[in-house]
Amino acid sequence: MEDKLKNLQQRFEELERLLQAEATVSDAQKIKALAQEYEDLRAVINIKKRLDKIRQELIGLDGMMAANQDDGELKKISLEEKMELLKAQAEAEQEIKLLLAPQDPNDKKNVIVEIRAGAGGDEAALFAAELFRLYARFAERNKWRAKLLSANRLGTGGFKEVIFEIIGHDAYGALKFESGVHRVQRVPTTEKKGRVHTSTVTVAVLPEAEEVDLVIDHKDLKLDTFCAGGHGGQSVNTTYSAVRITHLPTGLVVNCQDERSQLQNKEKAMLVLRSRLLALKKVEEDKKMGETRKSQIGTGDRSEKIRTYNFPQDRLTDHRLNQNFSNILKIMDGDLMEITALLKEKATQKALTDD
Repeated sequence: MEDKLKNLQQRFEELERLLQAEATVSDAQKIKALAQEYEDLRAVINIKKRLDKIRQELIGLDGMMAANQDDGELKKISLEEKMELLKAQAEAEQEIKLLLAPQDPNDKKNVIVEIRAGAGGDEAALFAAELFRLYARFAERNKWRAKLLSANRLGTGGFKEVIFEIIGHDAYGALKFESGVHRVQRVPTTEKKGRVHTSTVTVAVLPEAEEVDLVIDHKDLKLDTFCAGGHGGQSVNTTYSAVRITHLPTGLVVNCQDERSQLQNKEKAMLVLRSRLLALKKVEEDKKMGETRKSQIGTGDRSEKIRTYNFPQDRLTDHRLNQNFSNILKIMDGDLMEITALLKEKATQKALTDD
């Protein structure tokens, strides 16, 4: 680790010089890439500085203790201080190990999030809408942007399906752990006898695929246009603005109808299709990862859960962490930071152990 830190320190200093060079300043693309690398390294270098300082303090403290062995009171105080420094050193070393752990190359990408109502009828659709709001608010808290791509709205105010994009640095790295079945337990507004119902919603989180990530042969696509249905105004329902794209080799189908323009709907549909195809490509390249999209969505059955939201008991249970969290309303308002951080740390620890 020490050699790696030394190399990173040298690269960090090199980046500082490059970012100030005249040749770099005049190249927008190059400065963007270098600035991003610089910011990524800054966290590691800051902890390294803290670690170096702690180590210097430990050396100084050991020297002082050796020179004053006969002073019992000073020795006691020094030992207490040394214990605190050793604890701080261990924490800093652990932080660096986590930062230096192998990273998913997709972590920094934007994401496509697909939410679908599972078991539970209207209640599941309503909870799908609440999860959509949760992720939109989470995006706001991180200064990201949520952009609706496609939605199948129900008259109750819920979603049978909603697909949206979250644009922001490290969006996939933060949200990829949301993939799976979310189970909700509460008394629906339509329940007259006060009984608690259990419903499920499925979430799939895919890294956004850019055109450079994979090439799609347009001969493999079937494009259909039709009049959009549902809400959206008179022109939406009377013009052939809605688009359905079928990828013939895989059978994947994407519908988009929320925009008034057929071209805009086509662009959105292609964005979703590329991301789904990239996920399938990853499955083919690494069978150990499982069938990414299939495993994320599951069947919607109540037993296939990653998280349970128990509203009567104000308890959210993340089954991968085997941990409970209180204040569901705060979490549903986008406060996912603690949960996502713990999930990321657990995944990183596993990667370090496997490595």
